[in-house]
Amino acid sequence: MAWAPEHRKADPQPRDHRAYRERGGGGGSNSGSGGGSGRGWSGPSGYVDLRASGTREPPLCFRLRNNMIGVVIGRGGAKIKDIQARTNTKIQIIKGDSEAEVKIFGARDMKAKAKAAIEALVEKQERSSSSESRVESAAPQPSATREFRAESTGGRQVQPLIDWDKIRAEVAGWEKRKWADLPPITKNFYVESKATSSLSKVQVDLWRKENFDVMCDDLKDGKKRPIPNPTCTFQDAFQPYPELMRNIKKAGFQKPMPIQSQAWPIILQGIDLIGVAQTGTGKTLAYLMPGFIHLNNQPISREERNGPGMLVLTPTRELALQVDAECSKYSYKGLKSICIYGSRNREQQIQDLTKGIDIIIATPGRLNDLQMNNLVNLRSITYLVLDEADKMLDLGFEHQIMKILLDVRPDRQTVMTSATWPDTIRRLAQSYLKQPMMVYVGTLDLAAVNTVKQNVIVTTEEEKRSLIQDFLHSLSPQDKVIVFVSRKLVADDLSSDLSIQGIPVQSLHGNREQYDREYALEDFKTGKVKILIATDLASRGLDVNDVTHVYNYDFPCNIEEYVHRVGRTGRAGKTGVSITLITQNDWKIASKLITILKRANQSVPEDLTAMAERYKMHKQKKDTRKKSKSHGKATEFY
Repeated sequence: MAWAPEHRKADPQPRDHRAYRERGGGGGSNSGSGGGSGRGWSGPSGYVDLRASGTREPPLCFRLRNNMIGVVIGRGGAKIKDIQARTNTKIQIIKGDSEAEVKIFGARDMKAKAKAAIEALVEKQERSSSSESRVESAAPQPSATREFRAESTGGRQVQPLIDWDKIRAEVAGWEKRKWADLPPITKNFYVESKATSSLSKVQVDLWRKENFDVMCDDLKDGKKRPIPNPTCTFQDAFQPYPELMRNIKKAGFQKPMPIQSQAWPIILQGIDLIGVAQTGTGKTLAYLMPGFIHLNNQPISREERNGPGMLVLTPTRELALQVDAECSKYSYKGLKSICIYGSRNREQQIQDLTKGIDIIIATPGRLNDLQMNNLVNLRSITYLVLDEADKMLDLGFEHQIMKILLDVRPDRQTVMTSATWPDTIRRLAQSYLKQPMMVYVGTLDLAAVNTVKQNVIVTTEEEKRSLIQDFLHSLSPQDKVIVFVSRKLVADDLSSDLSIQGIPVQSLHGNREQYDREYALEDFKTGKVKILIATDLASRGLDVNDVTHVYNYDFPCNIEEYVHRVGRTGRAGKTGVSITLITQNDWKIASKLITILKRANQSVPEDLTAMAERYKMHKQKKDTRKKSKSHGKATEFY
């Protein structure tokens, strides 16, 4: 936005629309607001040149209360920019003492359209304010003059007590009114096949044990529900949906992955689900297939729904694009999806949302931005997915998720997936899922995939470069490797060195433009390059099944990220190899890494064990010195 006095002329160069300029309180002689300290706002092209208005259609002028200026402009000028873009007009707002003058420049019909859009924003804000004031007025308000009870308080002034029960009841009533006009929702679409229903308990237990120890639990309070038998074939799960079966056969799948077999009968019954499994185990299709059926079989048609029906939140752009690709691959009944994430054209995303979208796949940041500016309707969402929820919390998206879910109907069906099960994820599940069931593959304790041979090399920072060069030269033409580094600078430096040596590589990190990142991924997926150097940004959402090696050039910041990195290989039933370089700088994590290796029945290098012992002794000495300081004793320094 550009704040400017009205009498100023347009600059030769467009100004940054975010720059604010205020004039002094003297009041220029040409002030269009009648003297005083008026302020002007113009669109992203800078201040409108008033000299040119004589040769064009005169501006459409009207008054606006000062307290509504921010409502019209929006956060960062988003709303007024949107109006200008849709109507091809220029809008100027000149702030006065109590009212502002709005001038709209452009074609006559477009000016009227822009004015109508502004009035709609103001009217919506007034309705919202009126609704909030009714709720607030229900609460007991302190009187303008405080009560004075000398006989009972010794002369002290006493505030009236607030009736919190009454306030809670009013808030609950407001919530009920907020969602009162929603259409009905249907969740249960499961038809159990004869083969599934005929499975005995012994057969079910044996199947779960043989399929990576699949375990299930009902988290409902009180009386527990029976856990559905797994659907061992696609036919068992989707027999009533022939079009979906054709898409599955076309993709060439032979049988469902373990988490899919157990998750589908739960989700298709309309029960909320928490799916905990290692990366590359088929979690995406575990929630997408039932989601397609859910969307297509609601009581009201998709045309009448007036908005999207499914929302998938993901932590990274790469994972969002992967989920969007899966939606397109298994397209069902013409369902349309859109991928929303930062660094992509915002205006184009806003336009795409108006084209009858059924599924939104989004990162929380960009979706929250559109939501706060009323550019996306989330009230119509009936099927919600929090994909890779642990990573979303790691990236600090919890507040955006909370705001997004405020606008999603409370009786929705929710599916949450995660590769780990820490306390933060348990709390998130308790907040946003209702009486869910849980399916987890393997153990809830952190463990790297058992299809990967894990090698650990204890070394120094100086030796790392020669070690990776020796490794890359030893690769066969069929091998494909992801090299993980800790910083973007290291990724660029390493890829430049290898390129100079004639080794074709691609790099993937947050400083690259989105187009370059997609281009790098495409080169790696198609096999044009066999080496991808990436930061942890790419450790999730990379759906490349033929990765043979993972090389941890730098050890990650925590042991959970190590598990996710290693999970990039050994996918889809194949085996893989990981090589991890660890230095003295990483000795804090050595004992946790040993635990992971032992759980996966991997060999533990003696150097790594010695490093863990040295850190343990160092920590004991450090704790001893802290205790001696706290007791006022002399401290021994080494």
